[in-house]
Amino acid sequence: MTEAVKQSLYGPVSQQNWDKASQIKLVIFDVDGVFSDGRIYLSNSGEELKAFHTRDGFGVKSLLNAGFELAVITGRKSQLLENRMTALGVTKVYQGVDDKVIAYQELLEQLNLKPQQVAYIGDDMVDLPVMKQVGFSVCVADGHPYVRQHVDMVTYTQGGYGAVRELSDLILQSQGLFESAQGMSV
Repeated sequence: MTEAVKQSLYGPVSQQNWDKASQIKLVIFDVDGVFSDGRIYLSNSGEELKAFHTRDGFGVKSLLNAGFELAVITGRKSQLLENRMTALGVTKVYQGVDDKVIAYQELLEQLNLKPQQVAYIGDDMVDLPVMKQVGFSVCVADGHPYVRQHVDMVTYTQGGYGAVRELSDLILQSQGLFESAQGMSV
């Protein structure tokens, strides 16, 4: 018996994952390897640089315009990330987090949500403890092989190259909001 599939904007998605996406109210993002390609550039003066894709920014703005809650949970601390999230309008930013489950549980309580209403997108082993608890776990296409084997969905797009936008589009599409909730490239 073959599994039922829906056609997303990026390719086939199982009916089960489409249904999970249709229940989401909060999307939690890891940063390095998701919003960025995972590489960190350091200048001779020690300044940290990362590249962020404007398509991901458009997806974030689209979700915000549609009324979704968004959060970032990352193990690293960076003023660069704070600036980027401020520009996008993401206010729930947890940086320097050793145990991402604690931040996740705080978000559930603060927003009065159930796990099945939460999506999490990550790329590496540190993301798995939260991924195992949310309703819709997503790994970027170039994420760690073990993580890709233990999530609900793997994106078609690599981290830093529009994977955030792919997830954003899927959630909006599954909830009938894709055409009405448009963001802007930021």
